[in-house]
Amino acid sequence: MTRFLLPLLAALALTAATAPRPWTAVATPVASGSYLIGNPKARVKLVEYVSYTCPHCAHFTQESDATLGAMVRSGSTSVELRNQVHDGIDLAAATLARCSGAAAFPRVHAAFFQKQEQWLDRAADWAEANRDRIASWPQLAQLSAIADAAGLTAIAREAGAPPAAISACFANDSAVKKTIAVSEGTSKVQGTPAFEINGRLIQNVGWAQLQPQLRTAGAK
Repeated sequence: MTRFLLPLLAALALTAATAPRPWTAVATPVASGSYLIGNPKARVKLVEYVSYTCPHCAHFTQESDATLGAMVRSGSTSVELRNQVHDGIDLAAATLARCSGAAAFPRVHAAFFQKQEQWLDRAADWAEANRDRIASWPQLAQLSAIADAAGLTAIAREAGAPPAAISACFANDSAVKKTIAVSEGTSKVQGTPAFEINGRLIQNVGWAQLQPQLRTAGAK
């Protein structure tokens, strides 16, 4: 029995060793304070400057999802996501996405854009209706309330964000300060979405214009 078992174990070990990593689900914190999704050693390093309240960013994400996802899965391309915060609702969303942690961030990020039309209108309506009531609240309390009322908290939880991480997100200002610091580092871009390919800044383009530039750089 052992002589049959050993080759089987060897084959399983070889399969595990050679199986491709699920790069689209791998997020790594990087020096900018952002998360990088994909192979950290990828030949093509795409930086995407995003805002969760930006409709153009949601449209880009929808258009690029299948092909860019394949590029990342191949290991040839990584995507670093840098949040440029545009308003209080955006700050709540970006902070909550960061708080989700590396393991859940790719799913939370995708879910926020997939469901943007649902939560963005709810957030704007709630903020307007409760503007006077919450004006005297501390910033953290306001952000937490907006995230809950918009449904962002529920979306993050459904996408796999740990409940303990969600609860701790607005308990102190640490996560908010990190989100703001990332945003302050995006001042060189005029708006979102904007991009860098291997350090070269590219603005005012959509997926149709960006895709061939990624291919030229070596994305597969």
